[in-house]
Amino acid sequence: MSELGFAVAHAFSAGGALARADSGYVEREVQLRMAAAVASAIDERRALVAEAGTGVGKTFAYLVPTLLSGARALISTATKSLQDQLFLRDLPRLKDALQLPVTVALLKGRASYLCLHRMNQARQSAQLPDRWAVRTLAKVEQWAQRTRTGDLAEMEGLDERSSVIPLVTSSRENCLGAECPEYRQCHVMKARRDAMSADVVVVNHHLFFADMALRDSGVAELLPSVEVAVFDEAHQLAEAGVQFLGTTLSSGQVIDFARDMLGIGLQQARGLAPWQDLAAACDRAARELRMACAGPLREVRGTLKLRWDERCGRDEFGAALPDVAGACDAARAALDTVSEMAPDFVKLAERAGQLSALARQFGETAEPGNVRWIDLTPHQCRLVESPLDIRDALREQMAAAPKAWIFTSATLGDDERLSWFTEAAGLDDATTLRVGSPFDYAAHARLYVPRTFPKPNEPGHGPAVARLAASCARTLGGRTFVLTTTLRALQAIGEQLRADFESQGDPIQVLLQGQAPKRQLMQQFLAQPGSVLVGSQSFWEGIDVPGDALQCVLIDKLPFPPPNDPLVEARVKRLESAGRNPFAEYFVAEAAVSLKQGAGRLIRSETDRGLLVICDPRMVGMNYGRRLRLALPPMTAVGTEAEALAWLGELSAHAVPF
Repeated sequence: MSELGFAVAHAFSAGGALARADSGYVEREVQLRMAAAVASAIDERRALVAEAGTGVGKTFAYLVPTLLSGARALISTATKSLQDQLFLRDLPRLKDALQLPVTVALLKGRASYLCLHRMNQARQSAQLPDRWAVRTLAKVEQWAQRTRTGDLAEMEGLDERSSVIPLVTSSRENCLGAECPEYRQCHVMKARRDAMSADVVVVNHHLFFADMALRDSGVAELLPSVEVAVFDEAHQLAEAGVQFLGTTLSSGQVIDFARDMLGIGLQQARGLAPWQDLAAACDRAARELRMACAGPLREVRGTLKLRWDERCGRDEFGAALPDVAGACDAARAALDTVSEMAPDFVKLAERAGQLSALARQFGETAEPGNVRWIDLTPHQCRLVESPLDIRDALREQMAAAPKAWIFTSATLGDDERLSWFTEAAGLDDATTLRVGSPFDYAAHARLYVPRTFPKPNEPGHGPAVARLAASCARTLGGRTFVLTTTLRALQAIGEQLRADFESQGDPIQVLLQGQAPKRQLMQQFLAQPGSVLVGSQSFWEGIDVPGDALQCVLIDKLPFPPPNDPLVEARVKRLESAGRNPFAEYFVAEAAVSLKQGAGRLIRSETDRGLLVICDPRMVGMNYGRRLRLALPPMTAVGTEAEALAWLGELSAHAVPF
């Protein structure tokens, strides 16, 4: 065992640093196994892919050896909230427990930081959409006087959907860089300087890949000096990479450009160009592009992913892209005439040129090996050209400099090689490790799959899910999650649950995704135990409700990828061309990983108890059902609804009152 291995083993021992710092510390053999594997990978500067079940303590299992190694480290996780958790809670606790003089920095993307220059422009432009935006901007200005970091996450009460946020933050397109009058006080630059001087830097996957594509986040300068790179929640890595390694053009980008040009033009060069006409032309071209993308669709809920060939042959789509390019070209010509008046005009001219070039690029054929599609929302469209996976990009990064690469998550596949993740990430030669959960699922959890349920494609399926969910929630007095695979099912099941409870006079409240921000919904669910929360994709993971507050999770159907998704279609074609079985190797593998994520919401601690219901008879009636059942934690199966409700009745009788 190496010196680092001994130090890690001692830290996790009964008399070690973690036990001395926390009287509730419990030794876990599975946690030590993972920590030892991480230490070995650090010593040997190689890649490790580690799947760690719920309760293993994977965060400390990679942080302890990383900190004890003394190596400079980059830690990337899936979301900004998980970044904050690592930076504000986990790393400070471990620094104190291990008594290490380690400096830690937090680095997010530009859109997370207040831009002082754009805040000043927002106040002067008088373009705020309503009085609520005026009030929000005033609060931002007050907070700007106090903040040291400029991280908008620090600001209490700021809705992440606020229309003010794009006005007071910068993007790669509109940042003036060293030409900015507020450059010396720039919060983004300060965060990057702190990161360059820190021993451990916490980033997120989006930032990591955005930098690989654009070299714009500060990670590119940081990565060569790092000796350990850790990716937590690595199951989200591939999709984050695909999103950022491609090329995008959105109607929102063009509308934002038009708004910025109008505001700055009227402020600093009024009368020198027809700013209102130029901005209106760009705005109109962007909205016509969105209408061309929508085609015959009139009402759009959520985000629709449309095939490129469904729209690219239409006359209105063929005309919309040149119109965007022409409007941006006209804007650029006007901006060039005033470029010497202020650096803002130089940057605006660059943006106009980039948008015009993108519009022309999407008017031509895609690069070989890439796939194109259109993301359509109620208010904008987004044209995307992307690689099918992150294999080549990640391999290039890993070959650039020898270091330890650690990839970990609770769900990375359903076989020993963790093929679902390693193949998509190009990590075929990496060492793999699977450590199961220490929880006693057989004693504490039950799995119910109704055998005589309507099939998911039958009209009676949604109502049957709602009826069963209502029965479970009544037995528990709430304490239930319903996880759906589509937004349409979410609405239908949620509305039927409400009608059911109201008709029976039940005091159970239905909380529906979309009626409030995710964090607020979770706060309501925890504050009101007599609740049922109905959520779609964003509630399948990253939700932690330990204890008796959540004792039943229902999943409406098996979470297979949508076969008409353009990215899914392209991946299927690639497998077929290689003579492989797309259903077994892609659809079932994806469903297994998603199912593990959703099921993982149920049991979050050693004492948790609960029932998992999967409302899809294919789970027991089809050959692949066995593979999916084996992917789940080893819960005890119950065969009938009566047995399932009896288990919930037992849990309800012993539940700790709120």
